[in-house]
Amino acid sequence: MNSPLFWLIPSAAVLALLFAWHFHHQMKKAEEGTPQMRKIAAAVRKGAMSYLRQQYKIVALVFICLCILFSIMAFFGLQNAWVPFAFLTGGFFSGLSGYLGMNTATYASARAANAARESLNGGLRIAFRSGAVMGLVVVGLGLIDISFWFLILNWFAPVDMSESARLCFITTTMLTFGMGASTQALFARVGGGIYTKAADVGADLVGKVEAGIPEDDPRNPATIADNVGDNVGDVAGMGADLYESYCGSILSTAALGASAFAAAGMGMQYKAVIAPMLIAAIGIVLSIIGIYSVRTKEDASMKTLLKALGVGTNLASVLIVIGSFLILWLLQLENWAWIGCSVVTGLIVGVIIGRSTEYYTSQSYRPTQRISEAGKTGPATVIISGIGLGMLSTCIPVVVVVIGIICSYLFASGFDFNNVGMGLYGIGIAAVGMLSTLGITLATDAYGPIADNAGGNAEMSGLGEEVRKRTDALDSLGNTTAATGKGFAIGSAALTGLALLASYIEEIRQGLVRLGETVLQMGDKVIDIKTASITDFMNYYEVNLMNPKVLGGMFIGSMMAFLFCGLTMNAVGKAAGKMVEEVRRQFREIKGILTGEADPDYERCVEISTKGAQHAMVLPSLLAIIAPIVTGCVLGVTGVLGLLIGGLSSGFVLAIFMANSGGAWDNAKKYVEEGNLGGKGSEVHKATVVGDTVGDPFKDTSGPSLNILIKLMSMVSIVMAGLTISWSLF
Repeated sequence: MNSPLFWLIPSAAVLALLFAWHFHHQMKKAEEGTPQMRKIAAAVRKGAMSYLRQQYKIVALVFICLCILFSIMAFFGLQNAWVPFAFLTGGFFSGLSGYLGMNTATYASARAANAARESLNGGLRIAFRSGAVMGLVVVGLGLIDISFWFLILNWFAPVDMSESARLCFITTTMLTFGMGASTQALFARVGGGIYTKAADVGADLVGKVEAGIPEDDPRNPATIADNVGDNVGDVAGMGADLYESYCGSILSTAALGASAFAAAGMGMQYKAVIAPMLIAAIGIVLSIIGIYSVRTKEDASMKTLLKALGVGTNLASVLIVIGSFLILWLLQLENWAWIGCSVVTGLIVGVIIGRSTEYYTSQSYRPTQRISEAGKTGPATVIISGIGLGMLSTCIPVVVVVIGIICSYLFASGFDFNNVGMGLYGIGIAAVGMLSTLGITLATDAYGPIADNAGGNAEMSGLGEEVRKRTDALDSLGNTTAATGKGFAIGSAALTGLALLASYIEEIRQGLVRLGETVLQMGDKVIDIKTASITDFMNYYEVNLMNPKVLGGMFIGSMMAFLFCGLTMNAVGKAAGKMVEEVRRQFREIKGILTGEADPDYERCVEISTKGAQHAMVLPSLLAIIAPIVTGCVLGVTGVLGLLIGGLSSGFVLAIFMANSGGAWDNAKKYVEEGNLGGKGSEVHKATVVGDTVGDPFKDTSGPSLNILIKLMSMVSIVMAGLTISWSLF
């Protein structure tokens, strides 16, 4: 079944991992700086690795329990026997990508700060290429896992099936390893987000506002925990998150392709399955080219630095357009030119969401500057302005995603709304297009926490004013790229979530076949399950807006987004409260901290953040797994589809609002710290610091975790489809 073109997929994956190793090796050869810089970097590294070990122990217990559940389901014929193994590999590679990226980041920050002693470009180069390790590891491991399972299942799939049915079996089985990736990603995002923001809020409120000392000042007991948090939340968490999005978009599109092209013949169906994988493979090569094009000049402004990163991402995006059309032409996929337009649509949607996020969150533009100006009248108006900005900022991404969904659907379906299978394949491949250059887009995101830690290291090591000025410039750029990356991740989650929603129907088909069903009977109409369309399944399960089970599911799905955010926000507040009390205690009881005559107890603050995150991450993460199972057992397939629709629509908009509000509050503070409106220590600065602390859990805990919630509920529904169709209360 495998054509020569297929081998481009594992080859590109290996290439990505080789370049990741190369960039890591280059970074390790750079000097780490003074003894004090090395000491601080070692403390951050130790704290990050210690936290990750504790997190993985808890996640391992959850995985063991779920694996036992899936094995029992497989034994009773409710699930494919391969699912427990696929689930484990998805979780393993998701966790491994986060670990490798974070390991690189903890070694890179001191080296980036040391390089900034010589030049701005030197610091940018080390920070960005170290971020590229994360980007390339994610896409490399993702395609390795996909290639592995495609070959294994192709070899071991039941031989009593037709070739067309075998491809449908293979692609729907591969989808299930996405649940492992999603589960690991949610624990990483929620736990890391609680950790980093508990430390950040404590460090800012007591250090900046009460004690009046600078950010990352070594006298602040929470500063090491804050720097550790940047790595476990923004590097390991984001890596696991986008690994799951990347694999989910490819796998759901492959499953939709197998279904949509089932009647077109074995050759065409196979081409539709490997097309998203090949587009992702060519995206790896083009991302590497884009990474090498990023550089800047000394004394660059924020807009110049943004332009430098933009050159790399835009170059990769332009090249992927050409590469996608070339791949589809080589495959001679039916309607290849218009399907190529669907890929371009996904890319354009991603670019517009990124630019919109940049406009609303960068201090180079008026929206964020207006939040800074609101600080003249106190923290309350800063918070009101930030909330208003976040709400307004949802408009462009939502409208663009809606246009992207309709355009990609129409392009692939031949401009026929009734051609549902092909239209949904177009939406899936648009999501693949958006994520095809993830190697470089994730590099710009992972760059942010590395630059932030570099600035912290420079401050704690007492480097000169000129060095701190350079690291501040890199840090401010990192805040914007991180906000842009979160917007990108949320946008990709919307398209991927929709593709997974359609893939759920394919899993329902496979589940019915496993249970021995052969037809769908609706009154006098009898339809063969193997040839039934998605519309037939919708009619069979009465999925329409007048069905109370659909409406009930939609309300539960919408509520889940807010319940999840409430739990994670409260967790940050509780852990941050303990951190504030600890920092105050140390200032009060350890004499000489503020005069520099005594060292703070950094490890105690690291311990508080670790315990707070470990305890608080379990409930919201388990709710995301339990909700689709309970909904399925009570309301059946119809209710689950409502749940997924409600969760996707409300979660998408809420995630954009929270990520952009938080990013804008952060950069409004940075704008004042650059010397505007009174500068550091002024009343305006104190007001914007309060806004920043409110925004911290918005942008780094609840907001970015929502996109995983959307996809995890879809993945759980897919994996539990056998149970849902075999038994439900209504």
